[in-house]
Amino acid sequence: MAIASAETQVCLIMVGLPARGKSLIAGKVKRYLGWISVKAEIFNVGKYRRKENAQPDASFFEPHNTQGEKARRAAAEAAVTDLLKWFKADTNNTVAILDATNSTRDRRKWVHERITAAGIDAIFVESKCDDEKLIMSNILEVKTTSPDYKGQDPEAAARDFRKRIANYEKVYETIDESERSYAYVKLINVGHQVIINLIQDYLSSRLVYYLINLHIKPRHIWLSRHGESEYNLQGKIGGDANLSSRGELYAQALPGIVRRSGVPQDTQLVIWTSTLKRTIQTARYLQAETKWDQLEWKALDEIESGVCDGMTYGEIEKTYPEDFAARDQDKYNYRYRGGESYRDVVIRLEPIIMELERSDNIIIVTHQAIIRCIYAYFMDSSSDKSPWMEVPLHTLMKLTPKAYGTKEERFKADIPAVSTWRGKGSAAKHHDSISDPNGPPTIIVGSPEN
Repeated sequence: MAIASAETQVCLIMVGLPARGKSLIAGKVKRYLGWISVKAEIFNVGKYRRKENAQPDASFFEPHNTQGEKARRAAAEAAVTDLLKWFKADTNNTVAILDATNSTRDRRKWVHERITAAGIDAIFVESKCDDEKLIMSNILEVKTTSPDYKGQDPEAAARDFRKRIANYEKVYETIDESERSYAYVKLINVGHQVIINLIQDYLSSRLVYYLINLHIKPRHIWLSRHGESEYNLQGKIGGDANLSSRGELYAQALPGIVRRSGVPQDTQLVIWTSTLKRTIQTARYLQAETKWDQLEWKALDEIESGVCDGMTYGEIEKTYPEDFAARDQDKYNYRYRGGESYRDVVIRLEPIIMELERSDNIIIVTHQAIIRCIYAYFMDSSSDKSPWMEVPLHTLMKLTPKAYGTKEERFKADIPAVSTWRGKGSAAKHHDSISDPNGPPTIIVGSPEN
């Protein structure tokens, strides 16, 4: 799927005080664009500044600190120069994101002139927030995750960061009518109000549509496959099978696993399932115990396997040997006869991603291919790797979006299940689960009886 022609190149220029979620927004945009196969890159001015000034204190950001201002300007120059080189290197490089405060009209004028002189469309994205609770949440995250404060006492880091914010506030100028000749989007208080100016072409409109669905409040997303199904036991794909006896045990155990995964007190989740029996059956005890709202989404149904529905991998290899080989060769783009490819699934999941981005805490009970695609969005996994990701049965994933990436935890139930994973180029049968020593932590929780 492409949302832009090769000639379209856009630079998103972040604007805003520290602790307003600019890096989080930039990271989300990059992941979204990569997920839909649009080449994007972030140019973070802070990274350039840290090459010479790794961990400066707040005085470095004083408006009248001439040495600090000189160093910050040099970092911005280097970032913009590399950004323009990136665009020039490949016409398929489509969207660059300049992640910086760009807090004065003079700085924005300079950036705009540099970008547009190279024939690149420029869009300013300002995150403006006076919600003290959200700002404090961002400060808490920055003091523990920002490279500027690595290895420092968290409380001392927080105090220094507040001083840094105060220094920026002395000179900060919000985008206003004096800059109405610029294309811009203003996100006020996490999207409670959005102001859009001079957004015209298709790619820019798509980017803005994504931006206005974002929020940067702390939240979690839980992902789980359905419990083991009767088709899983037979090695068959697709279908609308019921749970096996062990799948039923997982459904009964799921409420306890979700609780032990760390649901914040008094948090109301919403449960999303596909329209297929095995996910609805898996979620029914969770819904009954918690009284959380439950929604069924057709878009969360498993990848459509067309003429291969209800077949085993061995039967597919025997009946459609060329298709079996072609899918191994390019699993992301291979489309089942009369069915879907992973690329097709990403297209139908885009409304789900938009809804996820504007929602708070969600638990999704769905299918292997669907989780692979959703996981790839949040974890920035490439399209050549994500279709081969192992998604074991009877395992709950908890994703926590952060400014500098997404934290993942896995909680495995002590309930056996078959492995439905088949590696690239391997025999036409399911294989034992693999274990990646560099992968996310797996936290084992006991069965309900324990």
